[in-house]
Amino acid sequence: MENSPLISVIKWQTWRVALSGMLALATAMGIGRFAFAPLLPMMLHDGIVDLNAGGWLATANYVGYFVGALLCMVLRGNPVHFIRVGLISTALLTLGMGVSKTLWLLLLLRGLGGVASALVLVFASGWCLQRLVQLGAPTLGGIVFSGPGIGVVITGIPVGMMVAHGWSSHRGWLLFALMAVVIIAGIWTTFSGGLTTPGLQAAGVVQEESPQFKQQVRGLVLGYGIAGFGYIITATFLPVIARLALPGSHWTEFFWPLFGLCMALGALLATRIPAHTNNFFVLSLCYVVQAAGVVSGILWPNVGGFVLCSVLVGLPFAVIVFFAMRDARRLRGEHASRLMGLLTAVYGIGQIAGPPLATSLVHQTGSFTASLLLAATTLLAGSGLFAFMSRQSRTALLALS
Repeated sequence: MENSPLISVIKWQTWRVALSGMLALATAMGIGRFAFAPLLPMMLHDGIVDLNAGGWLATANYVGYFVGALLCMVLRGNPVHFIRVGLISTALLTLGMGVSKTLWLLLLLRGLGGVASALVLVFASGWCLQRLVQLGAPTLGGIVFSGPGIGVVITGIPVGMMVAHGWSSHRGWLLFALMAVVIIAGIWTTFSGGLTTPGLQAAGVVQEESPQFKQQVRGLVLGYGIAGFGYIITATFLPVIARLALPGSHWTEFFWPLFGLCMALGALLATRIPAHTNNFFVLSLCYVVQAAGVVSGILWPNVGGFVLCSVLVGLPFAVIVFFAMRDARRLRGEHASRLMGLLTAVYGIGQIAGPPLATSLVHQTGSFTASLLLAATTLLAGSGLFAFMSRQSRTALLALS
């Protein structure tokens, strides 16, 4: 009983870290990146951009995300500082989207927003995962990675009401900037110097790696890059695709929030997966599920098909991020921040390729079908890669036993 106050403090700190990490990713990813998807139809309606320009705005954000990930690989210092810079930048850049009308400025804002998102994702997720390990609750990392889904929900649901009340997309961006400020104020003190994780401040010297170890690193990087391309066309254009297939339907306002809700639910379910589970096996299954979700909107371009698409693409999204980052920690331990940065950069390359390819194929074919089929095929290839790696790792464990 003497230790009960100490246990209560540790539990409070654990949940504080997990929930603050969740809200940090909700801000940087859900607002800073994914709010663009539900607002894009409004921007198209307002005449601010056409579909081609919308694709380039998405690409600018993904290029910024890639650049930010590269920065994460070379930045040194207290990770808390980078988390705070990324969060403040997200709020300011979202505000900028609400007052800007020229395409070049919108491109710049979306590009810088991608940089800010990468800073928060890499440093906040790495810092929180390391802190949760220290507090004896590593599986709660799934709560952290429910953040992007939570962010999608809190930005997706209001859009339906905005459309119903005739809001402009500019007012939508301003509302989301205000949301970001409120969230940041609530979690600011969690990311303080007193909770700095030394292992994430410098790359350090990593011990000599075996050929098999290096192969796992290369496979993880390649497979994670495939995930970036596999989901991004659906994640960027789902509201647009649904509106084209179901003109005038009120259901189109719900597919994007449902996608976000499933992202969050998937991350929470990941907390129930035992820590000793083979990461590669989980990733392989997730890619198959996402591929099925991508093609469901093609096979059944109706309400049921888009609901299935939202669920099956959304559920594995955060699980993939969580298990990839967890595997980076398994492979590199306290020096995982550089590998996390590399993973995020390669993921960004896949995202950069998706939107312009999709818009190009739409102009050539008149629909999103070709680009979605290509995305699904890519995801199945990634699943095969991770299935192979899972089998190899099991064989290696049996050889050692």
